[in-house]
Amino acid sequence: MDYTLETSQLKEKLLKTIYSLQLKSFATLQTASPLLSSQPSMGMVTQHQVHQLEDKAKSLCGDLDNIKNLLHYCQDNLVRQIPNPTGSRYGGVRGIHCSPDGSIYLTAENAPWVHVLSSTGHTLQALPCQQRGKGTFLPEDVTVTRTGMVAVADMVNEAIWAFNPHTSLSKREWIKIRKVGSPRGIGVDSMGKILVADYAQGQVHSFALDHAFKTLQVHSVPDLQGPRYVSPAPSGGFVVSEECGDAKVFTSSHKLLCSLSSKYGHQFGNPAGVCVDRDGSILVADEQRRTVHLFPEHGAPVCLVSMGLRRPAGMACSAFGNLFVADTGENCVKVFKYCVRSPYNPTNPGGHPNQTPRRGGRMAPLQPS
Repeated sequence: MDYTLETSQLKEKLLKTIYSLQLKSFATLQTASPLLSSQPSMGMVTQHQVHQLEDKAKSLCGDLDNIKNLLHYCQDNLVRQIPNPTGSRYGGVRGIHCSPDGSIYLTAENAPWVHVLSSTGHTLQALPCQQRGKGTFLPEDVTVTRTGMVAVADMVNEAIWAFNPHTSLSKREWIKIRKVGSPRGIGVDSMGKILVADYAQGQVHSFALDHAFKTLQVHSVPDLQGPRYVSPAPSGGFVVSEECGDAKVFTSSHKLLCSLSSKYGHQFGNPAGVCVDRDGSILVADEQRRTVHLFPEHGAPVCLVSMGLRRPAGMACSAFGNLFVADTGENCVKVFKYCVRSPYNPTNPGGHPNQTPRRGGRMAPLQPS
């Protein structure tokens, strides 16, 4: 059978199935609602049947969420590789941050720089990591605050450094803003606070930073198992990867919201980079399994990258729908396109939702089975 014809028939079958479910559930609702409202009893419907229907509905809703997610995302769609701007002299790429304007901030193993790149990988600026008269330091991970200050984690010196690139050249310098036991990952939450994953201490620290580089509102979340990377969470809190095989989500009040392994029944190997995309889904790179999985609000995890990674480390999502993975093993940043855009806006479709594409691109209305 012609592949295009087979695919078109499969699309039509899927849309008809969903449409039939829509019609049946709506018809049942129209019948049941007035009857349940007008009579005191449940008629001949038993408690067991209600529970059975509830379980089946949950399962079906889960299946529909999974279908929607699998239609929305694509796998292993590598669109670009960005080489390490420092070359191979110092070590592989490690930390990465993607700003709303598309610029990329990158750190590498044993390299005393933060490189600022365009979204296509061209070097825009190299920020040397050195304090006047006191030598260089090695940034482990990098982030950018709401005010545009660059902040890095420095494991060797057990410190967090900040740099304001908007001041005059004569005043530009790195300021040590806080001493931290073993900082690996760094990020900024939705409230503008800096988040630091303290590896050896098993903590995530959060604090505000004022214009004078003074830290305020310091808070620490303890009892983590080797925290590595940290990112703001959809709930307003943060998500942190643990080297010992899990990723956990905390609320804005620093309470544990969930463990991704428990909530989704997912088995991690060695979680590394974490980030949250524009839809609020959490993405986690697995260094051991060499994969990237997306954890949606509804539905099962989706494997976005199943091949082509050697040693994924830091990770970031752009505002334009791309995924940037720092692959330390191949010393480059790999850019994946993982979202499939809908042909119409679901809030204003410009056409009837109960339609399927005809062969040749036109739309034909569906009929109930």
